[in-house]
Amino acid sequence: MKKLSSYILKYWYVYIFALLCMITATTLDMIYPQITRSIIDDVITDGQLELLTGLLGGILLVGIGRCIFGYLKEFTFDRVGSAIGADMRKNLFAHIQSLSVGYFDNTNTGELMARLKDDIDLIQGTLGYVGMLIIEVVIHTVIVLYCMFSISPKLSIIPCIGMPIVATIAVIMERKLDKVYEEISEENAELNTVAEENLAGVRTVKAFAREKFEIEKFLSHNQRYYDLNMTQSRQLVRYQPMFQFITKLIPVLSVIFGGVLVIQGELTLGDLAAFTEYSRNIVWPMENIGWLANDFSAAVASRKKIKKIYDAAASVVEKEQPTVLPKVNGSVEFRQVSLKLGDSQVLSDISFRLEAGKTLGIMGATGAGKTSVINLLQRFYDADEGSILLDGVDIRDLSFRQLRGSISMVMQDVFLFSDTIKENIKMGKHELVTDAIITSSAEFAQARSFIEKMDAGYDTVIGERGVGLSGGQKQRISIARAVAKQNPILILDDSTSALDMETEHAIQQELSTLTHTTKIIIAHRISAVRHADEILYLDGGKIAERGTHEELMALKGLYYQTFQSQYGTFLDTMPSK
Repeated sequence: MKKLSSYILKYWYVYIFALLCMITATTLDMIYPQITRSIIDDVITDGQLELLTGLLGGILLVGIGRCIFGYLKEFTFDRVGSAIGADMRKNLFAHIQSLSVGYFDNTNTGELMARLKDDIDLIQGTLGYVGMLIIEVVIHTVIVLYCMFSISPKLSIIPCIGMPIVATIAVIMERKLDKVYEEISEENAELNTVAEENLAGVRTVKAFAREKFEIEKFLSHNQRYYDLNMTQSRQLVRYQPMFQFITKLIPVLSVIFGGVLVIQGELTLGDLAAFTEYSRNIVWPMENIGWLANDFSAAVASRKKIKKIYDAAASVVEKEQPTVLPKVNGSVEFRQVSLKLGDSQVLSDISFRLEAGKTLGIMGATGAGKTSVINLLQRFYDADEGSILLDGVDIRDLSFRQLRGSISMVMQDVFLFSDTIKENIKMGKHELVTDAIITSSAEFAQARSFIEKMDAGYDTVIGERGVGLSGGQKQRISIARAVAKQNPILILDDSTSALDMETEHAIQQELSTLTHTTKIIIAHRISAVRHADEILYLDGGKIAERGTHEELMALKGLYYQTFQSQYGTFLDTMPSK
């Protein structure tokens, strides 16, 4: 994680300009009481009326200057805060993208969203507007104290006593709030997660009539979030009156004791007026200490949460100097590969060789490890034992870009972005996929007919995750997206489960024309893999059977039993020859 100082140093010249504007604006604020003193002592008391025009003109010029430099100060701090926030958000998002798939298996989406948005917003504010006020409080206090001491060191004792008391109260309050802010940040992430899951799965919620349950679940987190915010408010309300009392008391005491000094001849009436204005000026920093400490504590808590994400490192890393294949042909080999995730042994001693242009079918019951084979091939995880080769080279020696860029994947859980159909198909090779390729890919996936019937055709905007399309339509667009890449390896992970038999058969025929593409087909249906050059049947993470369709049928084992369960009734009803 980059230190905050590195972000600040990147824009040091902007901060310098903003600080100069702040100092100028604050100094101009300090001129007002001096003009007031001169009006009282020189104009009113001594009768030097000729000075009045100049003094009034000075007030006007000071006001104009204060407006200009005040605007530049606030605008510059806001601008640099927003720029740093954008940089931090970009860097955090890039770090999250660099993490391995295993990290996302154990991390909620809502939590990551809260860190990217809410927590960085708090830090952005601290480095922008809130940070400006914190700095201004210090500068303002130093200049005001100097002006007050220059008028009367005796009267200056009053704010000097009040300020440490206020500072002590602020520190006590900040310590009490620190834990509350961490809990608020955590609960905010939980609330985001619950909301995101329910909104994404709203159809499932309605299908199972779980609205009441989900509302109660959301309300429980919402109540917890409310309770934490009320705890924060109670702490603020407890200490805020103390700030208010002290800040109101200082000007009153200044007038009382200053009046005594005027009577004794130690101060002029103009001096007292100027000092009273300064005493009101020094009240402003004290009044703001409470909520500035509040926002600063929240930002510190947010930084801790963000740091936890940066502390997470990718478990799958790329070599510093990876091997670069001049051309990827697509031959794949697994050599005694095993994988363990947590306490579960997912795969054990998996070995096979798939020549370029050939087809491998993988079958097995749910949880047998079929998808894990593909996850290992793409290096979403690294094997605990054994090695995986692409064109004879260990995939751990290849760059992610070349390895994953050589594989087109049709996932079991189809994900379509909220964009046009055309953009979804072009994803991954946006510049290389032409309109002609899009059309031919859609035809390959048996999607052209329903796409072109839509009002905007390929420019039709589909909803988030493909809302508005049927399961079969989403699968066909996903197949078209994979085929459009024209990569040497094509993986279909249960990609025709939502299709009717006729459409699946048509796609199977199209797949047979990809003679130069290595194909790995994961399926539950025999029809999807029966024409593969080799079929692996996984059971408990191990290869239980392997061979062609005919060879596996002759074994009369697990593959044969699956065939019987899918086609047995149909075969029994067929007339005998």
